[in-house]
Amino acid sequence: MNIAVCMKQTPDTEAQIKIADDGTHIQTDGIKWIINPYDEFAIEEALRITEKHGGEVTLISLGPASVEKTIREGLAMGAHKAIRIDAPESPADPQVVGAALAEVLKEGNYDLILFGKQAIDDDQSQVPSIVATLLDLPAVAVVVKLDIEDGKATALREIEGGHEKVTFSQPAVVSAQRGLNEPRYRSLKGIMAAKKKPIEVKQINLKENQLSVEKLSYPPEKKPGRIVGEGPDAVPELVRLLHEEAKVI
Repeated sequence: MNIAVCMKQTPDTEAQIKIADDGTHIQTDGIKWIINPYDEFAIEEALRITEKHGGEVTLISLGPASVEKTIREGLAMGAHKAIRIDAPESPADPQVVGAALAEVLKEGNYDLILFGKQAIDDDQSQVPSIVATLLDLPAVAVVVKLDIEDGKATALREIEGGHEKVTFSQPAVVSAQRGLNEPRYRSLKGIMAAKKKPIEVKQINLKENQLSVEKLSYPPEKKPGRIVGEGPDAVPELVRLLHEEAKVI
């Protein structure tokens, strides 16, 4: 199978995020960059499918040359090759990102296109659906189990309060949720091999942004906790505070 995985570079989940002076970006100095964690589930699933059915996995990412270091992390997992869509930065507008990815994807004749369900930096969860729409392909989101046999694809996806089982034709766009698999570690052999794997750079004309970030702000500071008493005697006051102040009961 010919599988594409669209991946994004995001700040490490343990990074100390600080807002830049312009108020619309984060400070990138000293930030450790990683593969978006949901995209790792997509990469792992693509590798498992090709290990079972044969084929190859192509990683596709959008951004400046600096993202190639993160792309190499995906190649170290076992992906066969990669494409970087050249851009000065990752656009804030998901329509711009989706259009760029769709333009490159339509050239690849892929049997399956995998994404993480969302990126942990902007949490928009829109790009997979945008790409599927532009390519006129079935889209299955928030997938926690995926089976492909004899050209038939079946997925279990999370819905509110339960799961939904769907079947769909290929090619298709699938977005991965946590629980789909356990991403593998990069072996030393994989890391060394990744240095030699090709990353093709594509130059395309990005669409104009229709969305921009006006302001970033920190979440409000949490109020300190209060001790309202000890033992059973504290229960009435605790219930009153939960009802009148916290308004959770």
